[in-house]
Amino acid sequence: MSSLEEALESRDHLVAVWSALVRDRGGRVSTDDGIVHMWADSTFGFWNTVTLAGADISADALGEQLARAASFMRARSESGYLWVFEDLLSSQAKASLAQRVAEAGLEVAFSGRGMAGDLSVPEPCHPDLEFRRVESEEHLAAYGDVNARAYGMTPEAGMAALAGSELWRGDVHAYLGYRDGRPVTCAATVAGPGSIFLALVATLPEEMRKGYGEAVTRKAIHEGARRSGHRRLVLHATPAGQPVYERIGCRANTAIHFLQLAARS
Repeated sequence: MSSLEEALESRDHLVAVWSALVRDRGGRVSTDDGIVHMWADSTFGFWNTVTLAGADISADALGEQLARAASFMRARSESGYLWVFEDLLSSQAKASLAQRVAEAGLEVAFSGRGMAGDLSVPEPCHPDLEFRRVESEEHLAAYGDVNARAYGMTPEAGMAALAGSELWRGDVHAYLGYRDGRPVTCAATVAGPGSIFLALVATLPEEMRKGYGEAVTRKAIHEGARRSGHRRLVLHATPAGQPVYERIGCRANTAIHFLQLAARS
C-alpha cells in the first residue's frame, strides 16, 4: 500500500468501527462538509470523536475544517478529541498544521501512529494472567475502570464507559487479564472492513512493564481473527504501545494527532 492508502485504511476503520461503538453508547454519527462527528457526549472521552473525511486536504480547507470542528466541540457538554491523520493532508497543509491548529483554538493532546499488519497470532499465555472474555456487567465495569485509570479519567467515566452494553458482550471480542483474581489489563478486537480492529487496550499504571498488555492484546487478536476469519489487523497506537504492536507483527504508517480544545486564558 502507498502511504495515502494506508492512511485512508486507518481513517476509514476509525469511522466504520467507532461509529458502531459510539451508537452503542447512545451517540450520534453525522458527516458535515468534510467533518465526521461520532459523539456520545460521554464522560468517557474516547466516545466523543471528530475526524476529517477528505484526502489531500489543502491548507485552506484544513484551517476552515479545524475551526468548524472546534466550534462543534465547544458546543458539547463533554470534552473529546479531533483525530487528524497527517498523511491525508497536502504537503502545504502538513507544513501549516501547527499554525492552523492554534488558530482554531485547539492544541495537541497527544500523538500516535496508525498501524496495520497481516498476522497469524497463536494462542497466547502469560504465567501471571487468567484471560476472561467480557460477558457480564461486572466485566464491563472492570474493563471501563482499567481504561479510565490507565488514561487518567475519573472513576465515574470508567463506570459509564461500557455499562449495559450488549455489543461489548457479543460482537466485540473483549478480554480482561486477571492476576490473583484482580483485573489488571484489557484489550478488544472488533470486526472492521475486511479486517479486525484493535480497541481500548489498557493496563493499570502500577502493573505496566510486565508483559500484561502484550499478552491480553495477543489474546484479543487471536480470538477476533479465529472467529471472524480475518488476518489483517488495523489499530491506532500511542508511542508507548507502538513497540508492542511491532513485536506482534504490525507496521507503523501515518502519524495521528489527537487534538483537544485549548485552555482559554
